[in-house]
Amino acid sequence: MRTYLDQKIKKKENELTAVTCNCCKKELLVENGILKEECVSFSHLFGYFSERDGEKHRFDLCEQCYNKMIAGFLLPVEKEERNELL
Repeated sequence: MRTYLDQKIKKKENELTAVTCNCCKKELLVENGILKEECVSFSHLFGYFSERDGEKHRFDLCEQCYNKMIAGFLLPVEKEERNELL
């Protein structure tokens, strides 16, 4: 879950002030609007053939909760190594 400064009092538009893991409620480190810890963000818009048609879901997971989630997968996640990190 992401929190931004109130529109009326903020210095910069949409400045990030906090990120909380939706699973364990861990507060991730944010400094000067920049997230300084690993976080996995999900955003999904459900389509016509879903029971959640038209709903958009968004959530954030800390790295530990993400690791616990994928550990339960019957098929492993696809991994790809990157040589250059920007």
